[in-house]
Amino acid sequence: MDPARIPLVAMRNIALSFGGVHAVDRVSIELHGGEVTALVGHNGAGKSTLVKILSGAYQRYAGTIFIRGEEVAIASPRDAKAYGIETIYQTLALADNLDTAANLFLGRELRTRWGTLDDIAMEAEARKVMGRLSPYFERFKDPVRALSGGQRQSVAIARAILFDARILIMDEPTAALGPQETAQVGEIIRQLKADGIGTFLVSHDIHDVFDLADRICVMKNGHIVGTACVGDVTKDEVLGMIILGTCPPSATPGPGAMTAVS
Repeated sequence: MDPARIPLVAMRNIALSFGGVHAVDRVSIELHGGEVTALVGHNGAGKSTLVKILSGAYQRYAGTIFIRGEEVAIASPRDAKAYGIETIYQTLALADNLDTAANLFLGRELRTRWGTLDDIAMEAEARKVMGRLSPYFERFKDPVRALSGGQRQSVAIARAILFDARILIMDEPTAALGPQETAQVGEIIRQLKADGIGTFLVSHDIHDVFDLADRICVMKNGHIVGTACVGDVTKDEVLGMIILGTCPPSATPGPGAMTAVS
């Protein structure tokens, strides 16, 4: 296979049950470099469980995961990080009392040769990565509790990519943000795409999905209903996939698809 066509992530026949309930059942999905693949579906559809398997938070009982064409074992979040996978949860998990640089290096602080915190080096690196993602960001000395929602999201994204992550999992990145902040996060995601980073976008917002994603993967009852390029389906067709499980002709049906819409 052409190396350029090898996906960053390929999950094959992934399965996981909780108490006899198939949360994820025979799910296969791919993510390529410079691509945003949206995972959509009702609560309980299985999308969050699927990405938690990739992030190492849950352990699959069946299926295989490939990273850049190599089969891998992901048994913990530490394993996921070692393969360049970072997760940005809806809560962001920022330390509100600390500034941007301290949040970016939390748990991985830089130190001087005397063993003290190297605040100058950490701020320099923070300015470098934030300058790439959000060029107009200047509030490096403020605690992150004082930042806007969009600025906080940019700090969380910067922390994820600071240590060379190539695969991002973003959980509802624009939830509770206003239009201006949502647009700001959208610009950051487009910059990540330009840098070749692949992103799984978990979202309930169909409008955001159509604005930000390249492909949409709809899940229902632990199955893939269908996958389609954003330009090949309408919002109504995606809603039909989510609600009814019907897959339009322009989408590739999955095991969870009902009879295709004529």
